[in-house]
Amino acid sequence: MLCTPSKQSFKTLLRNTLAAIGLAAFFATPALAQQQQVLKVTTIPEEAATEQIRKFGPLTRYLERTVGMKVEFTPVNDYPAAVEALVNKQVDLVWFGGFTHVQAQLRSGGKIVPIAQREEDTQFRSVFITQTGSGIKSLTDLKGKQVSFGSQSSTSGHLMPRSFLLQAKIDPEKDFKRVAYSGAHDATIASVVGGRVDAAALDITVWRKFVSEKKVDTSKVDVFFTTPPYFNYNWSVHVDMPAALRERITKALLALSMDNPEGKEILTLNRATKYIATQPENYKSLETAGRSAGLIK
Repeated sequence: MLCTPSKQSFKTLLRNTLAAIGLAAFFATPALAQQQQVLKVTTIPEEAATEQIRKFGPLTRYLERTVGMKVEFTPVNDYPAAVEALVNKQVDLVWFGGFTHVQAQLRSGGKIVPIAQREEDTQFRSVFITQTGSGIKSLTDLKGKQVSFGSQSSTSGHLMPRSFLLQAKIDPEKDFKRVAYSGAHDATIASVVGGRVDAAALDITVWRKFVSEKKVDTSKVDVFFTTPPYFNYNWSVHVDMPAALRERITKALLALSMDNPEGKEILTLNRATKYIATQPENYKSLETAGRSAGLIK
């Protein structure tokens, strides 16, 4: 005898079937899931927050379009905050200096992945600046002077300048009258311009930007020493980021080109000619420098 399901059981069966179809459709449509995600981005505060927002705004909009999800850029107050944010997965993508990348690697137990760097970051340099009438012409002339670095966690504004000073047999704590930390490269320049310190070290690209924008008068303040090259900045993600998302972000960064208006704007703001792939091994020398300078215990 053929059994006819009751009206109630038929409704239950229909509801369960529709639910199953709905779940299958949801998981089979990555775009739908992606619409619910937000890619959170930040950077080490090498310049003022307003400048960071201006600098990374076009990149944020580009990533939204190319990666296919909402992107939020939020400045942080200091370099350690950027490290902690990625280590604790409070953000997804961070623009690190080489040293902050190393700090994040050590802090996370090796779970931070560098995905792209500017071509310029393979041969990066720092500069030491002073007022042109100061009489300072070499690193040795800094003995007995007041000297400023940037952030204590800065690669180009502290770690590498300190490393090259130590190689020149100059110990900042013993040989300088006073060691100061400005916190950011633009503040470093201002400290020399204003005469609060005799000399200072900073990122060469920030210096060149200030000179090109005529924000500093090189007849009054200029470079007296440029360091040898080293690896520096990169974009980093946490190892727990889904591989497919990491690949989309990397592909988008590497696709930026000076040959089109959008790419030219983004790269120019980021003081780059193009992004290239990078790897953890590029930053091992910075870890060595950090240990030698006593900045990594």
